[in-house]
Amino acid sequence: MNIIIPMAGMGKRMRPHTLKTPKPLLPIAGKPIAHRLVESLAESTAERIDEIAFVIGRFGKEIEESLLSIAQKVGAQGKIYYQDEPLGTAHAVHCARESMNGPIIIAFADTLFKADFKLDTEQDGIIWVKQIEDPSAFGVVLLDKDGYIKSYHEKSKAFISDLAMIGIYYFKDGPRLKNEIEWLLQNDQIKSGEYQLPDAFERMTNSGYQFKTGKVDEWLDFGNKDVTVSSHARILTFESEKNINLISDQATFENSTLIHPVYIEDRVQIKNSVVGPFVSISENTRIENSVIRNSIIYGNSQLNRLVLNNSMIGNFVNIADKPQELSIGDYSKNN
Repeated sequence: MNIIIPMAGMGKRMRPHTLKTPKPLLPIAGKPIAHRLVESLAESTAERIDEIAFVIGRFGKEIEESLLSIAQKVGAQGKIYYQDEPLGTAHAVHCARESMNGPIIIAFADTLFKADFKLDTEQDGIIWVKQIEDPSAFGVVLLDKDGYIKSYHEKSKAFISDLAMIGIYYFKDGPRLKNEIEWLLQNDQIKSGEYQLPDAFERMTNSGYQFKTGKVDEWLDFGNKDVTVSSHARILTFESEKNINLISDQATFENSTLIHPVYIEDRVQIKNSVVGPFVSISENTRIENSVIRNSIIYGNSQLNRLVLNNSMIGNFVNIADKPQELSIGDYSKNN
């Protein structure tokens, strides 16, 4: 089985944090989003994962090597494909068409999930969904009386269904999906300037393929700073429930209080501060005289006299006496 992970987008809603790092490679509690996604998918199936295909922009050799390393860590071969134009989800998947042989999983790299399931590879296909209160901003599916998907609808103002597609899909017949996507491209089936993946699903459904829904317990989004900080808090909660050690032995604390869960890396120094809950601090960062909660702080930074909440602080930041909610990129400082 192969996994295809489209991740060529620029992550503009996550700037300044994505100016140098693609959103799927932003560390969340010490591990990139894409790495967490690959691990979750590998754990969901008893099938061998042969290949993981990453569809990216021209991000550079260092980032490509980090992605290949993620595949290697789950025992798969990594492959890199490029999407040079933002022409939609179907086009992104088609960029990895050489990997669409046999059964495939497609997973967009700006979402994570929490679920207790094993992939049923005997189904024609599975489309994972989450029941949500306001589905108007999402693609949704409508089910028939037997629980199979009968139609797909993109961001409808009128209510059709509350089962939102979360961007994770399984198809037993990868080559057939490839053929349907190629039909969309060859026949210029564009909506709002993009080729839409659910249009290929609908063609398969109309020709007799039966797709079930898979349901997740939680859907964790990373579309902007606020939802990223919120999803980060849930990940810290999950990992603390598993009794995973989240605090490095090489971190030092002086006259400080930790309110768990928190994640703290090597050579972090915390002095005269209260940190947590739901805080991650990357290596070589020093925090003094501060109160920090519900925030992500990347490495090699110096923070002093701060009260932070719902914030993201980049690498090599040096700040003091700032307001309570921040989103600051790498190498920022104040005088």
